Amino acid sequence: MYPIVKRIFDFIGALALIILTAPLLLAIAAAIRLTMGRPIIFRQMRPGLNERLFTCFKFRTMNHACGREGRLLSDAERTSPLGRWLRQTSFDELPQLWNILRGDLSFVGPRPLFVRYLSHYTQEQRRRHSVRPGLTGWAQIHGRNSIPFEKRLELDIYYVDHKSLWFDARILLSTVWIVLRQQGVGTDAAALDRL
Repeated sequence: MYPIVKRIFDFIGALALIILTAPLLLAIAAAIRLTMGRPIIFRQMRPGLNERLFTCFKFRTMNHACGREGRLLSDAERTSPLGRWLRQTSFDELPQLWNILRGDLSFVGPRPLFVRYLSHYTQEQRRRHSVRPGLTGWAQIHGRNSIPFEKRLELDIYYVDHKSLWFDARILLSTVWIVLRQQGVGTDAAALDRL
């Protein structure tokens, strides 16, 4: 029953939020187009449920600035002022509502990490992929990017073993508080696996 109710909640919630935030989504898209050009949406492959790969969407936060040798500058140097603001507010994550609508993500679950990490997980850590990944999760409300990677994986497994509608509601409410306080926001390129 839990997976069915959760999926219904995800679908209805994502659809409602896409409609409600449509003016904001359009304004952000226009601002990115004017200040950084195209593309507006950053796409990256991530492992989802049962390690099935999907395209994860975010608003683009970095430009394509290169140094003298023609190589891209560091992520910090390429992050635009608009991009920093999008990350601080977590608005860069809004396109992931589309991922939730499609069923790639849930509102709550372990964050989808990089594909390159798959070969490094232990069998226990791989269990994080036995549930649909989330826009936010148990690890995110316990420090976002400020906790060690191994601890984050441990918290993901805790979620897998204790998942319930009540637990999801608790995580969502805590996430809203953390986002409003802009607590634990990362500025690195790996920040897709924050909130």
